Amino acid sequence: MLRIYLLICGSLFSVAASAGSDVWLLVDTAARKIEVKKGDFTIETLNEIAIGRAGAGLKSHRGDNITPFGEYKIGWVGEKSSFRKFFGLNYPSVDDADHALKKGVIDRLTYERIITAHQYHQIPPQNTPLGGQIGIHGLGSADARIHEAFDWTHGCIALTNPQIDHLSHLIDTGTVVKIK
Repeated sequence: MLRIYLLICGSLFSVAASAGSDVWLLVDTAARKIEVKKGDFTIETLNEIAIGRAGAGLKSHRGDNITPFGEYKIGWVGEKSSFRKFFGLNYPSVDDADHALKKGVIDRLTYERIITAHQYHQIPPQNTPLGGQIGIHGLGSADARIHEAFDWTHGCIALTNPQIDHLSHLIDTGTVVKIK
């Protein structure tokens, strides 16, 4: 598999040419778990995940601390993240952009930039009023007791360090992530 390495703001990211796998993730925010799926079959389940401080749902703006519902793909992998590993999602999606445009959260130019990125299988802009940098990550040096006690992210999905290390062997860029 072809892997491209990018240095962005002092962090090293790797991008694969394609995931080449039919493995996908179902993130159940109510049950606080991730099911690793192959087709309709659940290969394994990662329990006790943490989500955004404000829960999960429709993100309304940057900084709302909501984990977004929807279907995304892993757009990049941060191998040298302060959260151990970071699997960045291609958030905002076309659906997110449609809703935000209708609500007046983003303007037409921002909408078109998001749509164009998706049409060309690129990472959409991460600095819009809808926010960005949403992904799946580990704890890094964070306290595991906090992770166990409450939802603490700014909209991401957090796993323990052993869980993110294990998951990194199963997924790559292009992996579908459905958040419900």
